[in-house]
Order: sequence, then structure tokens, then C-alpha cells
Amino acid sequence: MLLAVAAIVGVLGAAADLPTNYQYFTAGGIESGLNADEATFLLNGKSMFVYSGAIHYFRVPRPYWRDRLRKLRAAGFNTVETYIAWNLHEYQSGVFDFGGGGSELEDFLYLDEFLQTAQEEDLFVIVRAGPFICAEFEFGGFPSYLLRDGTKLWVRTDNEYYMDYVTRWFNELMPRLAKHQFTVGGPIIMFQVENEYAGTGYGDHNYLWHLRQLMLDNGIVELLVTADNPWKGTGGTYTEYFLMTFNFDSDVDTNLATMEQLQPGRPLMVMEYWSGWFDYVASGHKTKTLETFQATYEPILARPASVNMYMFIGGTSWGFLSGSQNLAYDDLNTRFTPMTTSYDYSAPLAENGDYTDKYWLAQQLLAQYNPIKTLLPAPPALQGRVAYPSLSLQGQLSLEALIGRAPAYDTPTPVSMENMDINNGSGQSYGFVVYRRAGLRLPEGAQLTIEGRVCDTVIVLVNGRRVSPLLQKAADLDQFGTWRTANSSLTLNGAELEGAQLDLVVENWGRANVGVYRQYKGLWQGGVTINNEPVTGWTMHALEFKRAWTNGLDGWEAVAAANEAPTLYRATLQVEGGAADTYVYMEEWTKGIVVVNGFVLGRYARIGPQQSLYLPAPFLREGANDILIFELFEAADLVQFATDIVYNNH
Repeated sequence: MLLAVAAIVGVLGAAADLPTNYQYFTAGGIESGLNADEATFLLNGKSMFVYSGAIHYFRVPRPYWRDRLRKLRAAGFNTVETYIAWNLHEYQSGVFDFGGGGSELEDFLYLDEFLQTAQEEDLFVIVRAGPFICAEFEFGGFPSYLLRDGTKLWVRTDNEYYMDYVTRWFNELMPRLAKHQFTVGGPIIMFQVENEYAGTGYGDHNYLWHLRQLMLDNGIVELLVTADNPWKGTGGTYTEYFLMTFNFDSDVDTNLATMEQLQPGRPLMVMEYWSGWFDYVASGHKTKTLETFQATYEPILARPASVNMYMFIGGTSWGFLSGSQNLAYDDLNTRFTPMTTSYDYSAPLAENGDYTDKYWLAQQLLAQYNPIKTLLPAPPALQGRVAYPSLSLQGQLSLEALIGRAPAYDTPTPVSMENMDINNGSGQSYGFVVYRRAGLRLPEGAQLTIEGRVCDTVIVLVNGRRVSPLLQKAADLDQFGTWRTANSSLTLNGAELEGAQLDLVVENWGRANVGVYRQYKGLWQGGVTINNEPVTGWTMHALEFKRAWTNGLDGWEAVAAANEAPTLYRATLQVEGGAADTYVYMEEWTKGIVVVNGFVLGRYARIGPQQSLYLPAPFLREGANDILIFELFEAADLVQFATDIVYNNH
């Protein structure tokens, strides 16, 4: 379906008789797709520079897809790029969701609709299908159940166990994408195979070949590319089968010269020009100035070269989906660095869809350097935001009440959450896991030791009372109970206790998105001892906060003045006359998650930098809205709102 944009009200910087993007490139019919055999791309036989911007459909609410895509086109871009998140679409092993399929993110996963909307907004599409995507996303887009195959499976190689999963996934995904290819009248002009593969150091040619063959066997005919950081090499990429593209944000001349040397006479394309950067939980907010942004982006355009801006809008890593890094690149979590829920990225469009100075500069530069003039829509008007009145807490549920409703798994010794036998054999992916051992005799001054490292933090309760330290500032990560301490110990009690109950509440802060591939969550690196004696006979409870489970909670109690264990709090937001975008302001709380109408909005942490969570209007409904906060430490008295994101530099 080839739709003109003439119906879009308003024209920016172009006469009304200019052709649309599709009209220009498909006049006379479609005979060929994007060709990279010459120094400049040819699309359907016409010279083209690809001016793309990244929008991840799974980081933007579905009702806002058209608005964000139109803003991209209005700035002069001709293409949108998106990753595809395997862990969302195959959310349990062999169970798929491409919209409305029952997963927690089901409303974000209407992939066909996103691609069709991009075409209706006069944009071509670059698909980066992985299977590994990085994206500062949970596990780089891998589903966590891959970890259940233990040492026999090794991701990002031609390992037979891994490739069995990939084959099943690609056989489901690729036929869906094939029907949206440019040569059959759709928007997709380019597919990326894997992502920054040279960085693995594996150099597994068979793996890249196998991925390519799976795509070809499933009807993919458009241009196939790879993307790597120039300083990491190319990983032995087959230049006869893939066009190489590069990812960088500095030293344009050197990097493009390297690209020319590697594949002379072929088009130059930067697959990722980084418009900004992402935030870590325990560090300051990152930005990129307008001057720094222009200093690299303009030379790429002036070369001239094709370029995809990563990100055009970063959006939000909803729920538990913000990723992490482990800068030690080991499996033991030694230098774990979790990322924030917001993926604003200091991009041209803010997380909430607002225009920034980078947007207007990009629009100016694209108008200057794009040799092909086509019809552009006017930039859409912005939506207003409100700070709703503060809400009093109306009820609470104790950790004990939550555990009583959670899936349970008995095990002699602690295992990772992924290895729990729940979710149809897929294990636990996200949230919290409670390791419980009842009926203990604790002598005076009993010493608890957790062998290895916690993945990622633990709260220790004895008879329902927290005995481990608070986590209020970044320096607290150096004390007991975090990934930073190995074989850490804690005194459990003063006086001797008989029949004591020990709970270890472990939080998954996000699996690393690159470089580490056996990163189990929970307690798995060793046993748990008391006074050097192993503790056995555990029951594990999965607190996943799935929508149906959360919405079914009842038995709410009056709010206590103070709680000595993690507690779920409830407030009600009344919306009348239509909802508006807002932010839930959390700086007065300590650490936990916010849940709106059963949907996990994201994580918050006083240790910074993000202190408010974006709450889009489509997540709210007319009338009563449930706002739940699972606070791990010390709660505030109110649920407050703001009109924008709030940062600190704790």
C-alpha cells in the first residue's frame, strides 16, 4: 500500500506540488529495492541518501506512534529505524505475541501496525531484527529462558542449542516482515543482521551465514547489512553478502575513511550516530550539547553519507526492561551498572514527545543537505501535561500477603530465578524473588553469609523485620547486600531465636544488554550459610507483578506509620474530562516500582538520577485509576506528580 502524505494537513518548507517520498521513489512502478553496488544507494533505480531516525515501537505508547513518526518525517527524515525485541514477542518459550497476545507488553507489540503507520507517514523502514539488539534493553533483547539451558547453550554463536531457539523465532518473525518489504509494496528497505558482532570477538562466520540463510529462506529479499564500531573491527564480516555500516559519534573523517577502505565503491552509512547518551542508576544525568551534536552530525551529512540518528526519540524502558552493563564483562556481576527506566537519551524528541533544540537543528541540516526535495508535513502540535493533585495512601499489603499469593518453588539450595519451574517451563524473567527458610534456630549473634555475589541486591528479613541496611545513596551500594560485595556477611539477631523465619528478598535490576551472556538473577553463585553451616530446604516465591495478578490483589489494610519490610501501597487517582500526560514524582520515596492500573510503569531509586516516571495519558482511564507503589525501604506519605522529568545527581 503506497499512501501519499498530501492528506496530512500543513506543508513545511516545500511547495504543495512536491511529490511525497513514496511518489518520488515509486513513480512508474517498483522494479528493485535498495541497491548498494555503487558509491551511492539506489532505491528503485534512483539515487538516494538514507536519512533515518530511531524510534523503538516498544518504548513508545501505541497511541503515540503516529505522532512520533510524523514528527520524524516533518524534520525531513525519509526513514525510520527500529529494533525488534525478541524477549517481548516470544515472552515464554514457544509463546508469541504480536499484539494483543496476552503478554504484559501486548499493546506495544502490534508490529504490523507500526510498519504500516510508518508507511502512511511517508517513511521507509530499517529493521534491525537481531536476534541480539543491545539497545540498552533487558538482556539485549534475548529472552531469559535461554539461560535455562545452562552451559550447553552459548548465545551469538552457531551453537546448535542457541540456533534452535533462533530458528524458531526467525521462522515466526521473518514471514511477518517479508510482507512489508519495499519490493512488494511495503516500507522496509533494509535489514540488519545481528548487531555490533565484532565486539564479541567470536568471529563466528558460520553464525552470520546461518542468520542470513534463515532470512533468505523466509522470503527476505531487501538489502542486508551489518553494523559495528570501527575501533572494534568488522568481525570478519562477509562484504560480499552484507553491506557494512558503522556506529560512532566522533572522528567522522577517520571512521568514514576506514569504511571506504573496507568496501571501496560502496555507499557510506552510519547506522548509529549517537544523538545523546543513556543514564545509569547510580550516577549523574548524561546530556550532549547542541554544539557537540552538530559537530559530528553535520560532517556526516556533508561528506555526503547516509546516517541513522540513534536515537530520534529514546522513549521509555517500561516495567523491568531497562538494561544494564557489566564493565568487567564477566558472568559474576562484578561491575554491574543498571540503567534508568527513562531512555530519554537527550534525543531530538524528548521522552514525552517534546521538541528540543536538536530537533530544529536536525530539520535545518536535513533541508540543507538532502538533494531530493519532497513534501513534508508540518510538525504536529505538542500535547499538554498536568501535575495531578497529590494523593493520600489508601491502603497497603504486607510482603507476607504478597508472598502468600505468589508462585512458589521448593528447592534444597537457592537457584536462580530463571531456573524456577514456573511460567510453563520458562522460569522467572523479571521482578523480585523471595528465598524463604522457616523453622530456624538462630543462636545469639548468628552470622549470615551469602556466597558469591547477589544478583542484584538483597533485603534480609528475620521474622518479617528488615535487618539489612537501607539503600538511600550511591555509596550504600558498597555495603552488604549488593552485587559489589562478594561472600558478604550480616549479623541476623541479638538474642537467641527458636523457629525463626528467614527471608531473602532479591531484586533483579536488569540483565546486561551487551558483553555478558550467562547472567542469572537471584542467588546462584554459591550457597547460604549461618555460622558457616549450609542452610537447606528453601521455598522460593516469585513476585513478578504481572497485570492479572496485581489487579486481583485484595484484602488491603490500613497504612501503617512505618513498615519494617517491603510493602505495597495503594492510592487512587480520579480522572475527569479526559486524561493528560504526567509524571509520577518519586524523590521522597526510597527504592521500588510504580504500577498503574496493573501495568508496571518502571523502577525508581533515590540514588538517582531519575526522580520521576513518565505516565502517558493512554495508560489512564476516565474515573478511578489504581496507583500502586512497591516500596522496598521507607515510604513517603503521598503520591505526587510533576509535569516533566525530574533529575538529581545523588
